[in-house]
Amino acid sequence: MEHFAQVGRIELCYETFGNPSDETVLLIMGLGTQMLAWHEEFCALLVDEGFHVVRYDNRDNGRSTFVGGKTPGLLELVLRKPKHPAYTLDDMADDAAGLLDALGIEAAHVVGASMGGMIAQMLAVRHPEKVRSLCSIMSTTGARLVGRPSMKLWSIFLRRPPQDREAYLDHAVRLYGTIGGNGFEPDEEQVRDRAGRSFDRNHRGDGSGRQLAAIMASGDRTAQLRTITAPTVVIHGTDDPLVNPSGGRATCKAIPDSRLVEINGMGHTLPRGAWERVVAAIVSNAERAAGRERVAA
Repeated sequence: MEHFAQVGRIELCYETFGNPSDETVLLIMGLGTQMLAWHEEFCALLVDEGFHVVRYDNRDNGRSTFVGGKTPGLLELVLRKPKHPAYTLDDMADDAAGLLDALGIEAAHVVGASMGGMIAQMLAVRHPEKVRSLCSIMSTTGARLVGRPSMKLWSIFLRRPPQDREAYLDHAVRLYGTIGGNGFEPDEEQVRDRAGRSFDRNHRGDGSGRQLAAIMASGDRTAQLRTITAPTVVIHGTDDPLVNPSGGRATCKAIPDSRLVEINGMGHTLPRGAWERVVAAIVSNAERAAGRERVAA
């Protein structure tokens, strides 16, 4: 069941799974992507591992507050210099911290994917007391020379999504086919189902441009990542065309004592076939934070 929390001037839509008395895993999704991308069955795997799970829509997405304001133009994005960003990754990290406060959660194991990984990183920088452990998935540091997308993808992400429902679903299937990598069988039925539910919740497309501007306005965060003290695991697919695997490697290099898990054939998605390994990495990192890391037999 969806709920809403007021965090300053932003209202965040969120959903929880599992027992609130268990340690919390906070799931943060990426650019223009609703919390539904954290599939319910993926959340259930974490619940089975003994966690309370919280997923939410970032600002300018889904059923959370759309802040309004100018969407940056193509030239601003290409030059990585948005003139009037509505907010930055710092603000989005503060949203996450505020959501934890609103739910009465002192600290969580924080997991972010793509832009969500950047938000999770900055949450660990700005609010270290709220991050038991950090998992950064298919993300990067903001440095110009790492994690760069394939140029052929720019036109896809700068194009406004179709406003017709069936065309929107077809667009989602094409997009995930382009960025999904070659190592896992695409699940078109799952993609269409999630795209349909996302469209029905809110199919506004203007928020993605402001989120992208927030990423670019935040610049290179490498120096800040070096201050992170939370046990960290960095997960990246070897076939990621949107955030080149160099972004994950740079993230791991920047965060002290972090560990890198590369998943062969995974692109810029979380395919069902990779869930077991992703969950295992999250669990192992959480156990490292608690000082009870499993020792391989």
